[in-house]
Amino acid sequence: MRRGITATALVAALALAATACGSDDETGSKSSGELSGTVTWWDTSSVGSEDKVFKKLAEGFEKKHPKVDVKYVNVPFGEAQNKFKNAAQAGDGAPDVIRSEVAWTPDFANLGYLAPLDGTAALKNQDDFLKQAVASTKYEDKTYAVPQVIDSMGIFYNKKMFEEAGVEAPANLADLKTVAKKIKDKTGKTGLYLRGDDPYYFLSFLYGEGGDMVDAGSKSVTIDKPEGVKAFKAVKELVDDGTAKTDASDGWENMMQAFKNGDVAMMINGPWAVADTLTGKEFTDKGNLGVAPVPAGSAAQGAPQGGHNLAVYAGSKNLDASYAFVEYMTSVDSQATAAGELNLLPTRTSAYAKKEAVDSEIVGFFKPVVETAVERPWIPEGGSLFEPLRIEYTKVLTGQTTPEKAAKATGDSYRKLLKDWK
Repeated sequence: MRRGITATALVAALALAATACGSDDETGSKSSGELSGTVTWWDTSSVGSEDKVFKKLAEGFEKKHPKVDVKYVNVPFGEAQNKFKNAAQAGDGAPDVIRSEVAWTPDFANLGYLAPLDGTAALKNQDDFLKQAVASTKYEDKTYAVPQVIDSMGIFYNKKMFEEAGVEAPANLADLKTVAKKIKDKTGKTGLYLRGDDPYYFLSFLYGEGGDMVDAGSKSVTIDKPEGVKAFKAVKELVDDGTAKTDASDGWENMMQAFKNGDVAMMINGPWAVADTLTGKEFTDKGNLGVAPVPAGSAAQGAPQGGHNLAVYAGSKNLDASYAFVEYMTSVDSQATAAGELNLLPTRTSAYAKKEAVDSEIVGFFKPVVETAVERPWIPEGGSLFEPLRIEYTKVLTGQTTPEKAAKATGDSYRKLLKDWK
């Protein structure tokens, strides 16, 4: 990939510029032994639930470092990746710190937009981080982010509705269809809301049929292999036979409202959705929310590994304070707070021993799920693999194409994106 200037050269130049400006109050200084200046943080968490907790944590950093002003900005998740790229490329408007989805980190690092963190204050007690969480922070043997949250997916279900229908959480796709039919017969409600506008929700079905998007080790595209076709067929059947309802747009809002209001009995989601789910009328009694592993396909039971990292912009004019902010926000105490208030899974091993994490049933459920989750390819193009898949996934669910054509079209797009891949 052509970058115009190498990542190493850009980082070095920008870091030098930041050092030269270090005595200015606006850019920050440690000349007096104290951190100062402004740290602009782009938080991409959910508005109305997660954002409140993360903003409060950021205020705790300001209390610890009273001369530092954290400028908190919540950027919609769907806009953040391109918005950061545009600002970093232009050299104007990028934040000092960004909450990066795990797949974005190698992409940003490859472009030279992130400061390497090895040897900085951001990486405190590195051995405490979960190995699978650390994997997404590396690029060409350097560390460009610190893992803040790790997650995977499960099937959320309405316990009262299940009791009324006399069913239990489905273990596989055959069970899912049986459970959905019984729920329909007993309650008149649809079994599952399958989000149709986000291919991330397709991955569990892809892994369940033994497939994957690509094989990074052999540099091969695999989405159009028979396993990929079977996965497309599996989701299409769920919609065609009435097991699931779906959508082509506004998927998150439609899915969440349908589940929270009791219009459907199940949805596939992750720990990031728990706080929002519990605001629904069906879950005023929190005990009504059940969570189980995603139903297995014909080959396996698998869910994708996801999560978020905190990364520092290479052009930050306040690197020292930014490093300290990242360390604070990924500390054991901060992660324990997120676990207790939001049921989000820590990336530090020792955080799981904290009372907040121990007391969270959701964290307790998802921890073994995360440990067996399927890692996505940590390549610069990893985040770009989703858009071609989204187009074809939505077309399959809405009857605009066949599983065979969708798999082939996605594979063709991947080979154009990934030069010299098989």
